[in-house]
Amino acid sequence: MKSRKLGPFNVSAIGLGCMSLSHAYGTPPEPEAAAAVLLRALDLGYTHFDTAALYGFGANEALIGRTLKPRRDEFVLATKGGMFRNAQGQREIDGRPDAIKQHCEESLRRLQTDVIDVYYLHRWDKRLPVEDSVGAVADLVKDGKVRSIGLSEVSAATIRKAHRVHPVAAVQTEYSLWTRNPEVAVRQTCRELGITLVAFSPLGRGFLTGELRDISALPPKDIRLAMPRFQGEHFDRNLGLLDRLATLAGEQRVTMAQLALAWVLAQGDDIVPIPGTTRPDHLEENARGAEVQLDARTLSRLNDLINPRTVSGARYNAATQLEIDTEEVPM
Repeated sequence: MKSRKLGPFNVSAIGLGCMSLSHAYGTPPEPEAAAAVLLRALDLGYTHFDTAALYGFGANEALIGRTLKPRRDEFVLATKGGMFRNAQGQREIDGRPDAIKQHCEESLRRLQTDVIDVYYLHRWDKRLPVEDSVGAVADLVKDGKVRSIGLSEVSAATIRKAHRVHPVAAVQTEYSLWTRNPEVAVRQTCRELGITLVAFSPLGRGFLTGELRDISALPPKDIRLAMPRFQGEHFDRNLGLLDRLATLAGEQRVTMAQLALAWVLAQGDDIVPIPGTTRPDHLEENARGAEVQLDARTLSRLNDLINPRTVSGARYNAATQLEIDTEEVPM
């Protein structure tokens, strides 16, 4: 696969978001099947694996640790701390320096590694200055436990504050044809400061693949059921975009997923998408998306078809929106 820069590293142009192997989209695959996906990704040329302490409350990191430890030198490992399970068994954002350092130690053990290549603050804990949390990660860099620092779901202003404490290598945020929030200010700020933008959910949480047309088919605990874009009239209106997207993909002789990934890659060489999947065939399909070159006319037609004016519904519900710190495009 072609490569791109991620902070100090060279990584495959398309990385693997590992969340769905343990978390979020209903019942995850059996451990053996999940391990097979990770190993197949390495064999296909994926060299960037992204996880978090939160995913499966540690299960995803543990999966990566026991599966990929023998091949640790073949990939760049990214994980996230500052959001995990509290004493009541609930998800909690905790950016206190002591908590950040404890989370990192626990992640290192689960991942069975001596160092984490990119360590993200999963969320900014708004109870304290972001500089305090970033300072804790900077200490981890000094201690040799972390190689570079990342931020997730933060605004341009927060990026600048953090970057003054310690250089930020990567900012992770949702970015796809139907989620354009980074275009408000984050993308330009990252470009100005030399920070890689890591695009999660570049396939619109599966919507842009064209395979999800019946919301009732989702399992009860699927997180998309709580997202406005996948609900009621919003979902019905969004479905109206898919047939025309399929037509454009057909004209390019690619799948809808490959078209969506090629669009993200075309937004700049400093952008690295990390689609997730539980299926080896989708791994191969997504990897081929790195080979797709879109001309200016096709990019323009895609932008005209799917953009903040044509997508219906917010990406998060009100409660989740309060947890993040990004410039949101009005819907």
